[in-house]
Amino acid sequence: MSLPPAQTPLYNHPLHQLETWLRDQGCTQDEESLHAWSLRCPEWQMMIYLEETALRAEYHFEEDDTRTLTFPYSLTRWDVEQAVFHANPRE
Repeated sequence: MSLPPAQTPLYNHPLHQLETWLRDQGCTQDEESLHAWSLRCPEWQMMIYLEETALRAEYHFEEDDTRTLTFPYSLTRWDVEQAVFHANPRE
């Protein structure tokens, strides 16, 4: 299944396309809380929550440090992807 163009706001993606996008980024869906997704990297773990009005990303670091970012669905998929998956979460 192909996704809409990357400049499309997240609110114009059907849920199954958002789920495909998250899987393509390497995320795994929680079997009990279907709105929750996880991604493990060597230096941190991330939880993504598809909430009612926004996508929330929580980065958990080894030192019990957590950073939370929230993105409204009005942002484009490209903007959210750059901020969530390609930026340094410590900055």
